[in-house]
Amino acid sequence: MSDYDALAELPVRVEGYEFEAHDREYPSGFTRPSTLIRLRGGGQEGLGEDVVYDVLDHIAMRDTGPVLDLSGAATFGELSDLLGELDLFPGSPPERDPSRHYRRWAFESAGLDLALRQNDLPLHGALGREPQPLNFVCSTRLGGFGDDSHSTSEPVRARLRKYPGLHFKLDPENDWDDELIAELAELAPVDVLDLKGHYRGTPVDVETDPDLYGKVAETFPSAYLEDPDIDEETAPVLEPHQDRISWDAPLHSLADLRALEREPRAINSKPSRFGSVRELLSVYDHCRERGIAIYGGGQGELGVGRGQIQYLASLFHPDTPNDVAPSGYNDPAVPDGLATAPMNPVPSATGFRWAE
Repeated sequence: MSDYDALAELPVRVEGYEFEAHDREYPSGFTRPSTLIRLRGGGQEGLGEDVVYDVLDHIAMRDTGPVLDLSGAATFGELSDLLGELDLFPGSPPERDPSRHYRRWAFESAGLDLALRQNDLPLHGALGREPQPLNFVCSTRLGGFGDDSHSTSEPVRARLRKYPGLHFKLDPENDWDDELIAELAELAPVDVLDLKGHYRGTPVDVETDPDLYGKVAETFPSAYLEDPDIDEETAPVLEPHQDRISWDAPLHSLADLRALEREPRAINSKPSRFGSVRELLSVYDHCRERGIAIYGGGQGELGVGRGQIQYLASLFHPDTPNDVAPSGYNDPAVPDGLATAPMNPVPSATGFRWAE
């Protein structure tokens, strides 16, 4: 029996659901919208988090209310199939097409949590896997979100002052000069460099720069080079580092992974990008068969979604540079008392949920 089959056969009963706004305003003026989805049935509640990036999509869902009929599904597999058929944006279409995957993941997460709780099982028990201590890196930007600020090493230094053993995932930006690059290399281990070569029209866009690619690739020789923009100028620069190129933003399905021109040695797996539990687990299976390393990624989850991606990473790829650090590491104040890597697993007694 495959991992998905073990989950798909779980009986489930959905009697209703509701939404709870969980947005957060950052000092830069950036709003990270988040909506908690609560599925209810059989005296239990399943939770999922909608991480669609556009505020208007969240407002439309909340204003429309719980209009979907999910009561016809008798198993989690049937619920997943139903979610794949329904329009999860009944009020208005999403601002961006990938948001359909993110919302489906939110409903499927809640459905899986509900099914497991109704059957008195934790996720790892249903899968026959044991959660492992979880390695993670801290992902932090060194510049602002579309403002006039410049990149400095201070965000890294602020976190190292409290957590000196921390490893990082960093986003090289166009204002990184030789001095800053050398300074960062001296400060702390950098396990992933997110080149953001597939983002267009977002606050985190980075202009493709072959010189920047070459400098960071040489200065951080053990870091994965995630999502480069490969063109006639960058291809020669990246060729010596092919084994370190990994992919994230272009991957929304197993078919996307198989369609890559070169099979990668590693990928960043953001569960919500794949939309369904079936698709995510098929990617895990493929990578295990092909010897492709997986490191987990997040999408700025503010609630239960963060724990869920930590739970998955602890079961399927605990030792890689997972970008699933506790959300406090993203707080500019850098709070005390955060868990450090490797983080002890804390699954709830039942369900698809990491204990608070």
